[in-house]
Amino acid sequence: MDTAMPSGHVLLKARRATQLIFLVCGLGMSSWAPMVPLAKDRLALNDASLGLLLLLLGGGAMLMMPISGWLVGRFGSRIVMACAALIMALVLPLLLLLPSVVPVAIALFVFGSSIGAVDVAMNAHGVQVQNLYGKPIMSSLHGLFSVGGLFGSLGLGFLIKLGLNPAYAIGSIAALMIIITLTQYKDLFPLPIERQAIARFSGDEKPAESNRQFSWLNSSVVFLGMMCFAIFLAEGAILDWSAVFLRDIKQIEPAFAGAGYAAFSVAMAIMRLVGDKLVARLNSKTVVVGGSLIGAAGLSLAVLCPWVIGALIGFTLMGLGVANVVPVFFSAAGRLPGIAPTVSISAITTMGYTGLLAGPALLGFIAQHFSLATAFGFIILLLLLVSLSYGVKGRAD
Repeated sequence: MDTAMPSGHVLLKARRATQLIFLVCGLGMSSWAPMVPLAKDRLALNDASLGLLLLLLGGGAMLMMPISGWLVGRFGSRIVMACAALIMALVLPLLLLLPSVVPVAIALFVFGSSIGAVDVAMNAHGVQVQNLYGKPIMSSLHGLFSVGGLFGSLGLGFLIKLGLNPAYAIGSIAALMIIITLTQYKDLFPLPIERQAIARFSGDEKPAESNRQFSWLNSSVVFLGMMCFAIFLAEGAILDWSAVFLRDIKQIEPAFAGAGYAAFSVAMAIMRLVGDKLVARLNSKTVVVGGSLIGAAGLSLAVLCPWVIGALIGFTLMGLGVANVVPVFFSAAGRLPGIAPTVSISAITTMGYTGLLAGPALLGFIAQHFSLATAFGFIILLLLLVSLSYGVKGRAD
């Protein structure tokens, strides 16, 4: 086997291409959010029916994540990323244009499946690029995902506000996603280079291939998966409940109820863009332990401070704290001895998304029986447990 590794120039282009695929994923995923009320009105759905419809997106993503791990191992992350990103872009306008519930439901399931496939493939590819690059890059990759999320959620609304027909607006975003994917494909690693990278860092071209079905039960995979579950649940709590918290608990005007999530998202995006230098200067354990503590302190401030400005500062601190925790977990999963990154990353991604999907319902249950402040207190406890657990068991890479 040819063991020649890519040159520095090739690695630089691969890093940039991977960043842009992360951007595409964030752009496509977040563009659906402003379309939800439009779909609800067009399909004449009540809140319960809309909730069931939205489950299909998460269900498609979770179903596809374990499968995409196998596909990446078989065909390479480049092919899986490109195919899934193109499917995501092509289906996105259909979510706005299809005239009845059943076709939209099918399209939403396919859309969620494509997100799940891209998510696993781009993280697996990012880990291989990072390993060959020789220094942390995962935070900046996730930073581009966050940037895409901000542009997707705000950009579509901005285009519509300018008077552009919603169909043309979402078509423009889909076309941008396709252009980025096609132009960056050639700079992504082909399968032989990925296998060489795995061989270099695991000592085996196909690590744990014969025991693939048992890799999810590996204690290190389970540990990282549970850590991802907790952090994704915390992020989902801010996404789904921060506006309700600010409106009902802090008595903010409904028009400004989204300010908490906006503060959290902007802080997270900025922190991820500088996170690689932070991880290199400190170490991964310090980033996880310290970041989780800062996140817990920030959410505590949001809950306990009687003033709205204090709550917004708290959500900002939480975004700054947890921003680089998940990238560290993905990096750690990509270096587990004897387990292919395609297996470990698909496993922890699936567990993480379980937290993202289950979190809103769990917090709703707590809030219904106690209070929303108590539900946020549960998130604070989770962040403290992540800090303690990783401080004891995590690696200081």
